[in-house]
Amino acid sequence: MSGIVYNTNSPEETIAAAECFAELLRPGDSILYTGEMGAGKTHFTKGIAKHFGYTDHVTSPTFAIVNEYNCTPPVFHFDLFRLTDIDDLYAVGFFDYLRRGGVICVEWSENIPDLAVELESVWFVDIKKTGENSRKITIEKRDG
Repeated sequence: MSGIVYNTNSPEETIAAAECFAELLRPGDSILYTGEMGAGKTHFTKGIAKHFGYTDHVTSPTFAIVNEYNCTPPVFHFDLFRLTDIDDLYAVGFFDYLRRGGVICVEWSENIPDLAVELESVWFVDIKKTGENSRKITIEKRDG
């Protein structure tokens, strides 16, 4: 599959782009985000969760490491900012979430470069700031 590109001009457009993208997702898919702080990774996750019926508040799991959004399928939102290797992922139970049949969204995935090889169905989502509120969102798929 060739890449998907969205250009958005507001947080609301980023959420809407994620809702559209989420139509392609299936239980067991993982989304690995890259992008600087404030790029819109949490807004993108909000759109994914919204697509699957989640109506409550979506926040970055920076300190909790994972937030669970009760929808169908469930969305598990990870922030790896403070983690450094695969052992850290085992310690926080990351791999247990893979067996729960949800969609996994991972912010700061670049902190653990070997993560993608551990996953079966991976979407790579890179979000770049192109202006104060504008973003270029590039998406690529890889099946393991």
